Amino acid sequence: MSLKKIAIIVGVVFVLALGFISYKLLHFYQAIYKPTTKTVTKKPAPEKTIFNILIAGYGGAGHDGAYLTDTMIAANIDLKTKKVHMLSLPRDTWVDIPTKSGADYHEKINAVYQMELFPKDYPDVQTLDANVTGDVFSSKVEEVTGLKMDNYVFVDFTGFKKAIDILGGIDVNVEKTFDDYEYPIDGKEKDLCGKDDQFHQVEKYLGPISADLVAERDTLFKDHPDLQTFFDNITKDPAVAFPCRYEHLHFDKGLTHMTGETALKYARSRHSLQDGTDFGRAARQQRVIEAVKDKVVSVGFLPKIIPLMDELSQHIKVDISPSVIQKFIGEAKNAGLYKIKTLVLSDSNYLKSGTASTGAYILTSREGIDKWDSVKLAVSDFVNDVEPTPTATLSGILKSPTQLPKPTN
Repeated sequence: MSLKKIAIIVGVVFVLALGFISYKLLHFYQAIYKPTTKTVTKKPAPEKTIFNILIAGYGGAGHDGAYLTDTMIAANIDLKTKKVHMLSLPRDTWVDIPTKSGADYHEKINAVYQMELFPKDYPDVQTLDANVTGDVFSSKVEEVTGLKMDNYVFVDFTGFKKAIDILGGIDVNVEKTFDDYEYPIDGKEKDLCGKDDQFHQVEKYLGPISADLVAERDTLFKDHPDLQTFFDNITKDPAVAFPCRYEHLHFDKGLTHMTGETALKYARSRHSLQDGTDFGRAARQQRVIEAVKDKVVSVGFLPKIIPLMDELSQHIKVDISPSVIQKFIGEAKNAGLYKIKTLVLSDSNYLKSGTASTGAYILTSREGIDKWDSVKLAVSDFVNDVEPTPTATLSGILKSPTQLPKPTN
């Protein structure tokens, strides 16, 4: 066969390959694209090089709290300077929710996306656009951080696991050894662990009960103290009441290769004595994202893009316009040049813990409910690489937090 014919064949194969990739990209994009509004497509100016992307992770179908966002990261991406600033928001952040009636309503920020997905369950919640989801969620992140969100990326647990497995796993730098003895096992949420008889005896006493049932319960528990212990464990320590619902996780300090399943457990774990806070979990989630970036650089982007598109189309939602997607794909080859800086908002820096009128644990700014100015200042310094110099007012706030007022509902 002549060199000319070989060249023609190679050229045809190349064109077909490009056509196939373009088709897959279009098909994938049509599946995951959820525009923020129906009438306006966000088209950034050609010179725009800085993007704020809201990245959120949730369980998805088959998980308890399926659409509560366990992961919330505001990513500030600068294509020109090749810098990424990742800011993690804790799920217990207490935010004001807009209502149609004008009634005062506050909720944890991790419930906002769920409210938008199921508006019939929250009839008084005012969405910005009844045809889309993500608007109120993004606006609440903006309210806390001061960063205007350009777009969002929402991924469920299945998509997270599949993406990492397709990459061949990732190598994560585990900063400290830890054990979690209460990691929930998928599918075991309602398992009675062989305690069916005991559970059925106390089931009717769970939740609000009448005075007659209170008297009946007290008599039962007096005669059977073991049932009272079981009942107390159900409400206060379910891992003791139903141990088969949980597994023991152990991670050693150092570089650790993780499959998608292991990485998800590492990122979600929040009951260890050594690193069990929501803030520790947020920091681990950031390390997982850094590990994904490193793996993409090491294996190359294009060899993995086709299976990723097929696997993720049912598990990811974005509102990023085609022009911006094109920019990001073009930057994939430069992934190794990007420097990532991280910050976790927590009660050890700019937030403080408190209790809602419902008894729920919540986080607000150190100035109080709905007062985010000091947080916005800190975030602005963070994304602009400014070393903050505390003012007298801010220093006073940080050293002497005011008493958290009780929310009114």
